[in-house]
Amino acid sequence: MTTFDQIVPAASEVLEAHRAQVEQLPWLVINRDLNGRVRFIVPERIEADDDARRQVEMLYQTLATRISPHAHPAESGILYEASRDEVCLGAASYPLEGFDNVWVVDRLATEGNWANIAPETEGAPRIVFFSIKGGVGRSTALAACAWKLAQLGKRLLVLDLDLESPGLSSSLLPQERQPMHGITDWLVEDLVDNADGVLDGMVATSGLSHDGEIHVVPAHGKNAGEYIAKLGRVWMPKVRSDGSRESWSARLQRLLQALEARIQPDIVLIDSRAGIDEVASSCVTDLGANMVLLFALDGSQTWSGYRILFDHWQRARVAECIRERLQIVAALVPELDPSAYLTDLRERAYDLFLETLYDEIPPADAEGWSFDLANELAPHMPWGVRWHRGFAALRTLHGRLAQIDDDEVRHVFGDLIGRIVRSLGWGDGYPKVIDGGVF
Repeated sequence: MTTFDQIVPAASEVLEAHRAQVEQLPWLVINRDLNGRVRFIVPERIEADDDARRQVEMLYQTLATRISPHAHPAESGILYEASRDEVCLGAASYPLEGFDNVWVVDRLATEGNWANIAPETEGAPRIVFFSIKGGVGRSTALAACAWKLAQLGKRLLVLDLDLESPGLSSSLLPQERQPMHGITDWLVEDLVDNADGVLDGMVATSGLSHDGEIHVVPAHGKNAGEYIAKLGRVWMPKVRSDGSRESWSARLQRLLQALEARIQPDIVLIDSRAGIDEVASSCVTDLGANMVLLFALDGSQTWSGYRILFDHWQRARVAECIRERLQIVAALVPELDPSAYLTDLRERAYDLFLETLYDEIPPADAEGWSFDLANELAPHMPWGVRWHRGFAALRTLHGRLAQIDDDEVRHVFGDLIGRIVRSLGWGDGYPKVIDGGVF
């Protein structure tokens, strides 16, 4: 029995066995539809060339036999199109390993596309706080970082893009300061060209700011209204008057650019949805993040989840476009024996990067992107956040930050904040409180 996971390996084997014929084609697309069934798509001119058409039909029939039931009948298994770019437009696609002219295209029910990596933004640095699973203190850490960066005189733009589990804004804004609208309102109104009507009412300034400013854009406004109904529409592409479609992530990028133009921030902090879905995909890969903080607990769920993501980037041949922006954050480091915990987490993070994203470098070769286990600048070297009962709930964080002693923030979040500040060239923030991965 052939399963979905065997489609691409089988295609590689079939095409490799007929490499000479494949290399004669200008391009070949292996198209997987919403049901996971495969078709070939080739240039239109192949259809009029009897010999070339028969070669492609033979190839498809061979593959279809191998991967049944994940193939269409032979008579409908080949499509002819004018341009590969048009075939790939709007779909998740990547080149098939070992071939320069063969691409795999996936038609997905959602628009999440982890293989489409936007270039880093050149304006205010954008930092995404991301985790494979929830409940790791990611949003709380973002709020604490925003508080400290404002104390350092920075002007911040903070976005709550955890749309399905919003709450970040309540940690930075009391109820009376919540704005009228939020990100979901803008995305829904944008579908009917009414977004300008809510833009002015979706940003509020946190009272926690002193020397700097924290401008907060929540997932929803003071009154969430029909939030579930709106949430079901935010992922929609916008259909323009000329019939072209703008993906929801492109619309989100347009919103972020409009907010940056208005706020003129020194830095943008983005709270991403946890997990591997379309919201997280947009935050991590589509918004031009300069740094992606990967919050991690030392458990099998964390490492298996990140491995799935890293392996996908490797297969799609885009790992080099994203890997230098990644940084592991050790979340909720326990009070009991934190040094041993961090050592174990560092070793597991190192193994993951070594097996997926780091280059394999021969002993005599100094080139390549790879790091030793103990390298302080390596992305696998965890930036630590301590567990602390006083910061365990977002609902109490605003009150705590309004009265908190700076030493307590340093104790819990100092390593994370200090390393962010130093990585941006803004001084020390906090002196280093972790040395060699040990508190």
